[in-house]
Amino acid sequence: MGEVEPGPVGPLEPPEPPEAPASRRPGGIRVLKRTMKRNGSRPCLNRRSRFGSRERDWLREDVRRGCVYLNGADSATATAASTSAAASSSSDLHLVLCTVDTPASEICAGEGRERLYLQLHGDLVRRLEPTERPLQIVYDYLSRLGFDDPVRIQEEAANPDLGCMLRFYGEKPCQMDHLDRILLSGIYNVRKGKTQLHKWAERLVVLCGTCLIVSSVKDCQTGKMHILPLVGGKVEEVKRRQYCLAFSSAGAQAQTYHVSFETLAEYQRWQRQSSKVVSQRISTVDLSCHSLEEVPEHLFYSQDITYLNLRHNFMQLERPGGLDTFYKFSQLKGLNLSHNKLGSFPVLLCEISTLTELNLSCNGFHDLPSQIGNLLNLQTLCLDGNFLSTLPEELGNLQQLSSLGISFNNFSQIPKVYEKLTMLDKVVMAGNQLEVLNLEVLNCMSHVKHVDLRMNHLKTMVIENLEGNKYITHMDLRDNQLTDLDLSSLCNLEQLHCERNRLRELTLSGFSLRTLNANSNRLTAVNVYPVPSLLTSLELSRNLLECVPDWACEAKKIEILDVSYNLLTEIPMRILSSLSLRKLMVGHNHVQNLPALVEHIPLEVLDIQHNLLTRLPDTLFSKALNKLNKLEQLEELNLSGNKLKTIPTTIANCKRLHTLVAHSNHISIFPEILQLPQIQFVDLSCNDLTEILIPEALPATLQDLDLTGNTNLVLEHKTLDTFSHITTLKIDQKPLPTTDSTVTSNFWSHGLAEMAGQRNKLCISALAVDNFAEGVGAVYGMFDGDRNEELPRLLQCTMADVLLEEVQQSTNDTVFMAHTFLVSHRKLGMAGQKLGSSALLCYIHPDTADPTSSFSLTVANVGTCQAVLCRSGKPVPLSKVFSLEQDPEEAQRVKDQKAIITEDNKVNGVTCCTRLLGCTYLYPWILPKPHISSTPLTIQDELLILGNKALWEHLSYTEAVNAVCHVQDPLAAAKKLCTLAQSYGCQDNVGAMVVYLNVGEKGCTCEMNGLTLPGPVGFASTAVTKDPPKPTTPSSSSGIASEFSSEMSTSEVSSEVGSTASDEHNTVGLDAGLPSRPERRCSLHPTPTSGVFQRQPSCATFSSNQSDNGLDSDDDQPVEGVMTNGSKVEVEVDIHCCRGRQLENSPTLRENSPTPCLEERARGLVFGIRRQNSVNSGILLPLSKDKMELQKSPSTSCLYGKKLSNGSIVPLEDSLNLIEVATEAPRKKTGYFAAPAQLEPEDQFVVPRDLEEEVKEQMKHHQESRPEPDSSEEGRTELAEEFDTAL
Repeated sequence: MGEVEPGPVGPLEPPEPPEAPASRRPGGIRVLKRTMKRNGSRPCLNRRSRFGSRERDWLREDVRRGCVYLNGADSATATAASTSAAASSSSDLHLVLCTVDTPASEICAGEGRERLYLQLHGDLVRRLEPTERPLQIVYDYLSRLGFDDPVRIQEEAANPDLGCMLRFYGEKPCQMDHLDRILLSGIYNVRKGKTQLHKWAERLVVLCGTCLIVSSVKDCQTGKMHILPLVGGKVEEVKRRQYCLAFSSAGAQAQTYHVSFETLAEYQRWQRQSSKVVSQRISTVDLSCHSLEEVPEHLFYSQDITYLNLRHNFMQLERPGGLDTFYKFSQLKGLNLSHNKLGSFPVLLCEISTLTELNLSCNGFHDLPSQIGNLLNLQTLCLDGNFLSTLPEELGNLQQLSSLGISFNNFSQIPKVYEKLTMLDKVVMAGNQLEVLNLEVLNCMSHVKHVDLRMNHLKTMVIENLEGNKYITHMDLRDNQLTDLDLSSLCNLEQLHCERNRLRELTLSGFSLRTLNANSNRLTAVNVYPVPSLLTSLELSRNLLECVPDWACEAKKIEILDVSYNLLTEIPMRILSSLSLRKLMVGHNHVQNLPALVEHIPLEVLDIQHNLLTRLPDTLFSKALNKLNKLEQLEELNLSGNKLKTIPTTIANCKRLHTLVAHSNHISIFPEILQLPQIQFVDLSCNDLTEILIPEALPATLQDLDLTGNTNLVLEHKTLDTFSHITTLKIDQKPLPTTDSTVTSNFWSHGLAEMAGQRNKLCISALAVDNFAEGVGAVYGMFDGDRNEELPRLLQCTMADVLLEEVQQSTNDTVFMAHTFLVSHRKLGMAGQKLGSSALLCYIHPDTADPTSSFSLTVANVGTCQAVLCRSGKPVPLSKVFSLEQDPEEAQRVKDQKAIITEDNKVNGVTCCTRLLGCTYLYPWILPKPHISSTPLTIQDELLILGNKALWEHLSYTEAVNAVCHVQDPLAAAKKLCTLAQSYGCQDNVGAMVVYLNVGEKGCTCEMNGLTLPGPVGFASTAVTKDPPKPTTPSSSSGIASEFSSEMSTSEVSSEVGSTASDEHNTVGLDAGLPSRPERRCSLHPTPTSGVFQRQPSCATFSSNQSDNGLDSDDDQPVEGVMTNGSKVEVEVDIHCCRGRQLENSPTLRENSPTPCLEERARGLVFGIRRQNSVNSGILLPLSKDKMELQKSPSTSCLYGKKLSNGSIVPLEDSLNLIEVATEAPRKKTGYFAAPAQLEPEDQFVVPRDLEEEVKEQMKHHQESRPEPDSSEEGRTELAEEFDTAL
């Protein structure tokens, strides 16, 4: 466990081990010292660093207790060192036991250190204040991640792997490359000038900022210093002297210093850093992300600095190099202090009169000082991501201010100071708390042209007078809550963005309107007056429009019109006659006919997919009156998802056409497109094509031809050879023959398809375990890394194991699924610090909460991967999309935590998701806590679809379900979904997994469905309700024990021969005296827990040396069902005898099940038991009487069985030898069998002497008691021969 240094006994201290000598430490905390070797590839601690049982006992007494891992300063540099150095170096690890009330000062006193440091996500390191409580910081961090249980939080806090997200240091760690960027210094031989007149002398040399600093006296850091500006200068190698550099300044009066270094490493460090400085044209110093609390004092020698970047640090005020000393920079013009957590505005910055640009975003300011009005030269001021609600009036003194950013603050109205800032032409207030859009306030600002009010809480608009605003030209109102919008008073409005509101009606002025984007609303009417003569782009998709507005038909310059996903029934002729329209998108409407064109139009893109078109006008592609083709310039044509049977042959006139997408129609004749000179992409999948007419020469431009889904299409070898030059040819593959050895589940099967699209790598991974947790469930997952492939691979490999561990700790599906995601988030380690991934996990498991249900489906997800369940042919979404656009609650949470959301709706410009696994550096904005839903599976549940973001962006839930509900093969179904998404224009990675579910009555093996367990006198005759599944080879990895079936519920079969069987079974009155038992139930219909059956372990031992078949040499027939090879085997099973059930008592047959004929009723049915595997575990199969009789004959036994090494015959896959299967069953604590492995196959099982007579007597009684069938009575059923318990 390592050396322990105990502290004094107190309330914070666990009981001391007796072997550890007691010694006192101040502060009453316990410290465990360990010396560990670091892993060079991962800075997380090994599990060996965990404390022992005594410390755990102390922690269990109170959840407020815990431990803090205190690392040495060299921990951060372990990964930067070489492999050999990392292997040989070690660092002290101190495990400090404390409580949530223990302050950092007490830990420092106990450790003999001055201060503690905290590193988040392997990035920035900040100094803890003496009053901060380290353990409380850890607990709060875990709580915000998503952990709720205090005990689990305590356990997670003690996990060393947490160091990848949160780590404490006793000394401030610094990486070498960061130190080089801040400052380089040393005592070296220096010579001044280019000539050799000066002598070499040892001097202190410092490279900091933009200057080379050389002391006048050795070891002197004060007094006279020689300053050499390097910006625009030179750094050259001195060839006459080893490891020597010549530094020269720029200009006519350039000076030169020669510096000689002792080692090659120092020479390279100085050359690398100084080369960056001399290459600059502006005196810029970038010290961002260095965990600085102050700047080096040598930086003040660089008086030519004009721009200083200190973003993402922890700058302090009152320090030698703190913010209060920045007035010393006499030429400083730009200063970036964003993300420094200053808390209050540094007033002394207002004395730097030369500043023209100041960035103070994300610093937690609640107000601004009045002294800010002294920065008269300020032109750009960024205050985004603070808590400001007002601006001081003195800000109006900044008459040169042309850019003011106050987005993501707490403003409830537009500040009045905007009226004084006449140089401002933009009001940028995204992400504030405005609820009312007051146009009267904007009318008072004649200098404002652009207004950005996206992501506020705008609900209403106020117009106090009818006076129009002639100044505003651009307005952005996206992501608000507006229901009606009337901006007709903005007569000079050119561009309007109002997507993702709740608009029902929109009214605008059309005098200057050029662009209108109003997607994703509830619009039923859009009024623009007068007709917008300058309008070029109109996007009204995903609304409730029933017709195209009349004014849009009259717009003379419109080039782009998008009215997809509406309720349109027709396309106006005036739209198709527009001489300016180049892109028309009318997909996903209810259009039944296209108007016939008369004139030539310059349309380039025509998208009319998913409408109700049955035919296209014959003259659509023909020539117009001016002898030009009506669609001469058409390049892309999308006709997918209609009811077309043919495409006019005049399409050959579209000489510029390069893309034709017409999948999911009823096209039977291949269109004449292979003669087009520029054709590149053709998609005619899912049609009724029967043949293809190929020209003599295919166009060289053809790259992609998709013919999948045409079931009647047969391509000859000659045709395939003609298509051989095509880059991508998609045709249906012949189905592979299914083999009996395929291991799958009775209740579910899956298919997976992944396509990279136009990207050069696949960033999607999937998880599929059909037999999870020893065959009692299944796990399916989808992981999308967007631009990285590392995290999806890691999650694919680890998440199932994490789930298995969590399931063993909790039975609450919400708890174990949440913990699975949170622990997987932690296990990503260093890879999860900068990278992130969407994750979706579906777990099918027995439903313990609902006895009427067989299985339950629990789904958890973060990010944009989704799962959809098909229930009775209808889609049931099970996931939640965590994105800023689709989840207003998550968007508000991110806004409240002052994240910067860029115009493309991304958190800090990185991702549009608000919950991911990984991306820990974006904490607390990005969290790993998943959305969890659980639903019992029923007979109506047909399939489950898992897909990534790209799939659901191009397919609706209903369309996806309808596309695959009739496809038999899950793999073909998954491929079809991916193909559909690509057909709809998906160019990104797309992945789909289809899981077919059969957890209803079709997969049931209960007696209530017509199957019974063999009784003591044989197999009961009953009706068969379904066809038997195909036999398959048993799988040792299926995780199912070798009993007859895990679906046989509590009804097991005895393996004891002679003793137990002969005592309990009588030859007369077979049903007399037998105890009643519940019906055999499968896992779909579990037996209630109050059943009377109790497991009775029985042990049967077989041994003999008399003969090969286990009997004396005088016996002619061996015991049926006993495999003999001379060795011993002990088989522990459950004994539960069952009665034979008459056919009259069998339940009513299903409608779709075959009705047994009268002959079968007369002679009865004999059931064999298949060897258990993951497909047909212990299923009783009907066997004909003739076949049973043939099997008894030695001459015909080889036809139905296999010959073993001992000479006996076993029917192939139609009998279950209990002893043989027991040797193959995996050993587990909960299994039924504990059979020793058979070392020698040649050994023989024999019946011991003391049982021989008893066995023979029993068999005689069985043969005599077997009733003879009466062929004259049709209604009677024959009792099969008694089932031997050895089976």
